[in-house]
Amino acid sequence: MFNKYGAFGAMHALLAVALGAFAAHGLKSRLTAEMLNVFETGVRYHMYHAIGLFLLALASTRLGSHIAAMRWAARFMHIGIFLFSGSLYALSLSDVKWLGAITPLGGLAFIISWGLAAYALWKAKSE
Repeated sequence: MFNKYGAFGAMHALLAVALGAFAAHGLKSRLTAEMLNVFETGVRYHMYHAIGLFLLALASTRLGSHIAAMRWAARFMHIGIFLFSGSLYALSLSDVKWLGAITPLGGLAFIISWGLAAYALWKAKSE
């Protein structure tokens, strides 16, 4: 699990940095201040959860029997990045308002992910 989701975390961090630079240098003059803020929120949560995904992968190396819960946590975090940040990127670039309805699904995926991680770590601690 570490290799796969650790690599996903690193790739997401790379993408978050690239998209942040793109926003700062390429979108600043093209987007309204509100839409630039939406894009930057996507980048911020993208990076938070890229680091989170890497940390889940790292923590999974010490879990033993609760690795399945951590694997699901990583999957939900990966999905959350696409739904939450991806919908904010698409919304800010297209100004198609209904895309904002997808964002809470990504937030829910993040919540589920962190809950599963807490469960796995708590259970592993008690063994």
